[in-house]
Amino acid sequence: MKKETRIICLDKKQSLSTAAGIIQAGGVIAFPTDTVYGIGASAFDHTAIEKLYRAKERSQEKAIPILAADLSGLVGITPLPGEMVLSLMEKFWPGALTLILPLLPGLPANLSQTKTIGVRIPDHDFTRELLRQTGPLAATSANLSGQESALTADEVLINLGGKVDLILDGGISPGGVASTVLDCTKAEPLILRTGPVTLEEILTVFHS
Repeated sequence: MKKETRIICLDKKQSLSTAAGIIQAGGVIAFPTDTVYGIGASAFDHTAIEKLYRAKERSQEKAIPILAADLSGLVGITPLPGEMVLSLMEKFWPGALTLILPLLPGLPANLSQTKTIGVRIPDHDFTRELLRQTGPLAATSANLSGQESALTADEVLINLGGKVDLILDGGISPGGVASTVLDCTKAEPLILRTGPVTLEEILTVFHS
């Protein structure tokens, strides 16, 4: 039996507290970001992360990235960054660059089957405020696996209606393209997914 999915506009007074309450209760929500709509659950709740996988019909072989409000939100998730990674964070965050970094032990095992995790600080004021209230979220694009990313709340509802507890309607996502993914765990950084942040922009950090 499908659950009822609520939709709340971001400009409603109760939107932030309602969303935070659902996360804290182990629920799953969809929300706009600076890139595309995301689906998220607490990064520290194994059962909630399982719900996220089921809602998205995502293989557990694929790790779930983490969104944080700021650098302090990554404490306990990934080790302190080295100079080059810190330079990337300072240049591109908040923004559309996901960094693959080492994953510290002690987090839910279903976040990642490897010892690495994707992390990002989104350039979206409401979402960062939500993250300040909830703590880091395990979050990925709000669509069924293999389908196009959702750019509006209506598109999320079509794909995930009845599978998530809440959809936060923030209009059309301004970016429209999923973030660039850069693996920083190897000797040489490697782009795993092209996106808004280009290779040329990334290289300016390494050649500065």
